[in-house]
Amino acid sequence: MSIRIRLLASIVLCVMCANLGHAQVIEVTPTYGYQFGGKLNYGSNYLKMKDGDMFGITLGYEVQSDYIFEATYINMGTELRIRDRIASPTESRLSDLNVDWFLIGGTRYFGNDKVKPFFGGQMGLSVFSPKNADRTIAPNGLDAITKFSFGFKGGVVVMFSEHVGINLQGNLLFPVQWGGFYVGGGTGGVSSGVNAGTTIVMGGFSGGLVFRLGS
Repeated sequence: MSIRIRLLASIVLCVMCANLGHAQVIEVTPTYGYQFGGKLNYGSNYLKMKDGDMFGITLGYEVQSDYIFEATYINMGTELRIRDRIASPTESRLSDLNVDWFLIGGTRYFGNDKVKPFFGGQMGLSVFSPKNADRTIAPNGLDAITKFSFGFKGGVVVMFSEHVGINLQGNLLFPVQWGGFYVGGGTGGVSSGVNAGTTIVMGGFSGGLVFRLGS
């Protein structure tokens, strides 16, 4: 994970270098929370990503007063389940699933120096990495897929002091054309790899400390 964090730090550093005339304020926000999964129907069948814990870190740079440029990494560990009339007539576990989100965007603060409601938007990539697939359903296993994603978030930051506060937020994440794990069968047996999907909405909530550096 350290490589991913260094990548986010590099993005924020580039924005900082482009705004040297502005007072340098950097925010570091590690978070932990709960992410709701999603369900993809194909005909009378479906794939379902279960809810799961998530953790993340956001690096932000204040490009002007109350406007923050951000780079965010989020990780979610969950389980992928399937019901398919040929491969699995009753719902069963298909694989474990790790989801990584790499997002950049902006946040607008409102309120005062102590209580700061906020709203923000992000876009980037989400990487869905299945592992330990059930080989009775997917004999060839399942490959990782990468999707363009975007999201929105809103919440409040409460500052305990000039440099330390707490972040409470909800988010909506949209992996575009999520899918690619469809498993089907025929006269030649069960196979996997057909891409069938659509944009789904994944909501969640999280909390964490905010470390505000600079002035």
